[in-house]
Amino acid sequence: MSGKLPRITAAEVIRAVERAGFSFVRQSGSHRIFKNQLGRRVTVPYHSGAVLHPKVLRSILRDAELTLDDFRRLLG
Repeated sequence: MSGKLPRITAAEVIRAVERAGFSFVRQSGSHRIFKNQLGRRVTVPYHSGAVLHPKVLRSILRDAELTLDDFRRLLG
């Protein structure tokens, strides 16, 4: 995954992972947990309006098995 990661909020990440086929399963505190048909799990820390740290975003993309280009397309 090369290139600079976008500075975005958790709400924007959630929209992108839902477009990638993940659906909301449950919430544990401020963490929203999503799963896809294959059982792959993605956890998104949700703090209204706060921008996610690039390391957190990179971890989410790795868990979802999304490339940076795929993610940018999903943000559309």
